[in-house]
Amino acid sequence: MPRVIITAPNRTPQPYRFQLDRQKVQIGRGSENDIVLDCSSVSVRHAMMERIEGGYQLRDLGSTNGIKLDGDLESLIPLRHGLSVKIGDVAFDFTLSDEEREALNREKPMEESPLIREEESSLSAPPAPKAPPAPRRAVASSKAPSSMASFLMTLLFLTLALAAFWIGLEVRHQKDTGKSLLREMRAGSSDAAKPLNSEPAPK
Repeated sequence: MPRVIITAPNRTPQPYRFQLDRQKVQIGRGSENDIVLDCSSVSVRHAMMERIEGGYQLRDLGSTNGIKLDGDLESLIPLRHGLSVKIGDVAFDFTLSDEEREALNREKPMEESPLIREEESSLSAPPAPKAPPAPRRAVASSKAPSSMASFLMTLLFLTLALAAFWIGLEVRHQKDTGKSLLREMRAGSSDAAKPLNSEPAPK
């Protein structure tokens, strides 16, 4: 059976034992708790020891002085064999027998189960050293042209295409007629500017 030893300041340590299938043990100063701690630093309903898959945990119930692990206030402390925590100013020592640890280890462990971590750390080989990270290869960043640059490039392309088309027409016309297309267009525009029904002025 899991064993809890409670040691209040200036008091004789009090041992408690619980069945492995006990789901919750409420701890506090009030008489309705499973473990009653007669200490001014302990709240009426201070903490709850809970059975979880693969072990136990101690949860603070919103107490005034909280629960502490290594002097640090915690809201939830996973309990492992041999762990000592503080409930207010009261020492709370948690121990398990070898058979209980084996039984808990056979259960499906939670991701953060301290019991499994303890067993793995004692049985497994030291971790292999990490390989140094591969050097990063420099990648040349090709910046996309801005929208203004794209517009200017398109405009230049169209201008060149029109110029090439015009030169082609000019060469073809001059080859066929022997005359310049541009001159004929200018002559045609000047003829169009003259009045059609102009009669010579009377003498």
